[in-house]
Amino acid sequence: MEIAGRVAIVTGGGTGIGRATALRLAKSGAKAVVVNYSRSAAEAETTVKDVIALGAEAITHRSDVADESQVKALVASTVDRYGKLDVLVNNAGTTHFIAHADLDALTDAVWNDILGVNLKGTFFCCRAAAAELKKTGGAIVNIASIAAHRASGSSIAYAVSKAGVVQLTRSLALALAPEVRVNSVSPGLVSTRWFSSRFGDEAAAAQEEAFAKQTPVQKIATPDDVARAVIALLENDLITGQDLVIDGGKNVLYQPLM
Repeated sequence: MEIAGRVAIVTGGGTGIGRATALRLAKSGAKAVVVNYSRSAAEAETTVKDVIALGAEAITHRSDVADESQVKALVASTVDRYGKLDVLVNNAGTTHFIAHADLDALTDAVWNDILGVNLKGTFFCCRAAAAELKKTGGAIVNIASIAAHRASGSSIAYAVSKAGVVQLTRSLALALAPEVRVNSVSPGLVSTRWFSSRFGDEAAAAQEEAFAKQTPVQKIATPDDVARAVIALLENDLITGQDLVIDGGKNVLYQPLM
């Protein structure tokens, strides 16, 4: 599809990959971008201002994607305001940092929180948007993770949730065909403000440098690298049910069993 003239919802759109995606949509000629957020109100407002400065319309909408009633209200509000919905980017996510060997720390509360946002929230958004996207021949891109493909990530629950997102993408690509295409992207380490705030600037920079050295291209992704991949999947009408790994090629390296 051509992005020009399209109306998009980006969940978790105030920061990181979501913000970069909202800006890329505006640069690609989108008519309007709805920037969803749950906690980052100030950042979402800043993203809206920057999207408007690039020539698109934009508004914020607060909703918790784990709450289906709030998700339905997000979609309804978008259609009421702009008359249609063409694009859904499911970027909202959460995690808990738990060592993979610490199984006892994976409590019901942890599982419910992570799966509620990352997996069920993605499904709720897709289901709420499906009818409107079918009307416009729209497209969905889900943000997964390299943790969906190997035993890595902030916790086992996070990795499982993102593996679920990849399978959900495949299933919905069939369920919503032929009107709606559904794809996902699986970033590796992404250099974000959140990553720096979690580990501290120096520690984060050291981890990023170490990770970059493990990739064929010798660098890690920025939020804009991921956003450009999202745009590519939206624009190519022959791609559906696919997951695009964005990790500088680290995923293809030979890793001998020890």
